Amino acid sequence: MNFQWLNESNLTKEGEKITIYAPAGTDFFCNDGTVSEEGVTPESLHNAPFYYTELSGDFVLTVKVSHDFKDTYDSASIMVMKDIKNWAKACFEKTDFNTHAAVSVISRNGECDDANGCNIEGKNAWLQICRCGDSFAFHYSTDGQQFYMMRFFNFAVGSTVKVGLSAHAPVGNGGIRTFSNLIIENKTVKNIREGM
Repeated sequence: MNFQWLNESNLTKEGEKITIYAPAGTDFFCNDGTVSEEGVTPESLHNAPFYYTELSGDFVLTVKVSHDFKDTYDSASIMVMKDIKNWAKACFEKTDFNTHAAVSVISRNGECDDANGCNIEGKNAWLQICRCGDSFAFHYSTDGQQFYMMRFFNFAVGSTVKVGLSAHAPVGNGGIRTFSNLIIENKTVKNIREGM
């Protein structure tokens, strides 16, 4: 598959491992100016490195992700994107509750939500995107075998989308995000909620 960049960053490949550097102050998030006195959300940004390929039709993307969780909102993420205002991401993130969690964000016409999922111990997790027509599901796993749904959503983004890996550091100093055992399959799952 041919991969390309939106917001190019440093990338290294070693066997089945890909590392992407997340520069400081990088994210995909739109908050429409909603920032509390405590600074709960960073400013709207569309500048995180996104290393992607274009896929048409149904697919499943699965990858193991890890990082050092140094700063709040640091994440290794997978994304599906129509354009800069319409995208969705599943993240393994250091939350503002000081947990490591499966987090999902969807931007529709430049308006984002933000949903913290399950907390996950340690620095490794598997993330997955499944597409069936205009339906998508995000899944996470702690062992790469048993996956659990973190989000199901409908998203009319057209037949061909950008799909890939993203590295975020919106309020921190940046750092390496590691992606390994990336698998992309053009297939239709029987049960999108189960991811299989």
